[in-house]
Amino acid sequence: MLIKLSFIGLLVCLVFTGLQAQELNTLTSQEKKDGWKLLFNGKNVSGWHSYGTKNVGVAWQIDQGTLQLNVPNKTGNKSSNGGDLVTDAVFTGDFEFKIEWKIDRFTNSGIFFFVQEEPQYKNIFETGLEVQVLDDAIYEGAAENKHRAGDLFSVASARVRDLQPVGGWNKVHFALKKNKLTVSLNGSCIQEHDITSADWKQRIATSKLKDAPISKGRYSGRIGLQDWGSTVWFRNIKIRQL
Repeated sequence: MLIKLSFIGLLVCLVFTGLQAQELNTLTSQEKKDGWKLLFNGKNVSGWHSYGTKNVGVAWQIDQGTLQLNVPNKTGNKSSNGGDLVTDAVFTGDFEFKIEWKIDRFTNSGIFFFVQEEPQYKNIFETGLEVQVLDDAIYEGAAENKHRAGDLFSVASARVRDLQPVGGWNKVHFALKKNKLTVSLNGSCIQEHDITSADWKQRIATSKLKDAPISKGRYSGRIGLQDWGSTVWFRNIKIRQL
């Protein structure tokens, strides 16, 4: 009887695992009801283009249902055949956004919000607010610099750093609602800011975004994924406008 029950338990486990795999890059019935939309279908780069162009660099590839920037040789800058990705769609108003990311050893990348794809901004980092995606080993032993995983690049350090090891998947939940900007990483709230507050305005004014559109209160635009010359994977990219 024990053997039979163990076998049944194994079957249930396998079935559950299969169901979980099928849910990759899809919306549950509840998510659909709540108004979530997929930004990545797991099959191609439909809905995305490289910043400043109409195409997508060949280094952005589909790898087992993930969106991978395949750059084996780390350059510490943009790769020659990748480029930063941005959504075709422009988003305005309040929203929630979810994404999962995985990194290689010493990966440096980021997720951008409020990107304005305009000629005066030659680089995505001149216009977008970046949630840093990083192997923190890059800065091991260095002073705090607002450049680590979960930081708002050059703006604010994460409250806590609860990261999966290199090769593990990290879940980000970003939201802007009624002037309150929050970021959660793996279930922990790591950023919470009132974008109308004096503290936030001071942070932006003294950051690398001091001349960006958000410094003038322009919180709309595209969402972007950074190419900084190292391999990174993304999946389950979803948005819900509120």
